[in-house]
Amino acid sequence: MTGVGASELEAEGPSALDPLLDRAPCGFVSFADDGCIRAVNATLLSTLGYTRAELAGRRIEALLTIGSRIFYQTHFFPLLRLQGQADEVFLLLSAKDGQDVGALANAVRRERDGAWVTDCVLMPVRERRKFEDALVRAKKEAETALALADAHRRDVEAANAELEQQAAELEANQQQIEEQAEELRTINDELLERTLELEQQRTLAEEANKAKSAFLASMSHELRTPLNAIGGYVQLLDMGLQGPVTDAQREALGRIERSQRHLLRLINDILNLARIEAGRVEYREELVPLHQVAAAVLPMIEPQLAERGLRIEMDVPRDVIAWADGEKVEQVLLNLLSNAVKFTASGGSIRVDATHASPPDGLVRLRVRDTGIGIPADRLDHVFEPFVQVKVGHINRTEGTGLGLAISRDLARGMGGDLSLESTLGVGSTFTLALPVATTPAG
Repeated sequence: MTGVGASELEAEGPSALDPLLDRAPCGFVSFADDGCIRAVNATLLSTLGYTRAELAGRRIEALLTIGSRIFYQTHFFPLLRLQGQADEVFLLLSAKDGQDVGALANAVRRERDGAWVTDCVLMPVRERRKFEDALVRAKKEAETALALADAHRRDVEAANAELEQQAAELEANQQQIEEQAEELRTINDELLERTLELEQQRTLAEEANKAKSAFLASMSHELRTPLNAIGGYVQLLDMGLQGPVTDAQREALGRIERSQRHLLRLINDILNLARIEAGRVEYREELVPLHQVAAAVLPMIEPQLAERGLRIEMDVPRDVIAWADGEKVEQVLLNLLSNAVKFTASGGSIRVDATHASPPDGLVRLRVRDTGIGIPADRLDHVFEPFVQVKVGHINRTEGTGLGLAISRDLARGMGGDLSLESTLGVGSTFTLALPVATTPAG
């Protein structure tokens, strides 16, 4: 595509691709900022029933349904221009025969040959039913292994009791020392054998638990695809593309969308926990200016702040730079801000500030302070435990699995830092994310 102008594209159509990309098991399309299609692979052409010649001079909107065109213009492309990428966005493609084809789009916008070009991978959405039997089998195997381990433990305890009784008899009756010694050796051999069996059963139980974690991670991935599709269809219905929507129907659609987002957050929390437990979290450490992290997260939390009538203050100096994984720092800060919003009453305030590294630990610190209800002193040690939701009196404003703070602390420690909490009941809470100061790694 190097050096090819728009007029040449309109005359010749989208260019052919490398054979591997052309025959990839998912669709691929590349288009300029004006929407002109620059390249498309054979997989997408086959899915939609077009030839390359038929797409000559066409724009990306030609491949979308009416609703998705509107969504592309108002949400999808503005998101690309703002963030440079878009992940798992649901679109309805329009095939040549008029059929709608649902797909999840992952796109990246880059500057190439002096022009901005968006490369987009399109994965068709299909409903799946998997793993129910595998879940039942894994659960039964784990229960059986644990039951066997418990039975062998009781056997060992019984053998130990018998051994102690025989030792007492040896002290009381010296005439039976040789006979008792032989029995003791026999019992000891049995004990060693049973101990070995117990160790084998424990290994089986650990393997079953690992299988459970792997299954949870796989199921979380599988569930996110139909949930994203549900969210996409709800948006299309709410836009009135399938006909007029009454106020009552719009309210019902809003409840569906809120439930979909809530369930998706729960699944993402479970997936993150499963990855951490399985040791599959990878960290891409780099220079991370904390003011950029705060600026990126603020737009995500602003709707919640406006809804609850909360004020937020940012005081993050530009020269406070950490050596960490930028994406995971954003995830931790978003969790902390969401938590602060939940527990701060209307009219309250939230402050985000950062401080430079100081001896002897060499850690920079990013703090989130709120004027919320606070946490009792006897519960401070429990807020970072998985599946724990702290109640204050009769108040319980939490929603979800109680994994957010546990995951955030594990991510902080995985980057060589930590996450701590100070709180006063009725006054507010301060969460402090400590991270290594930015340095150039040796090598």
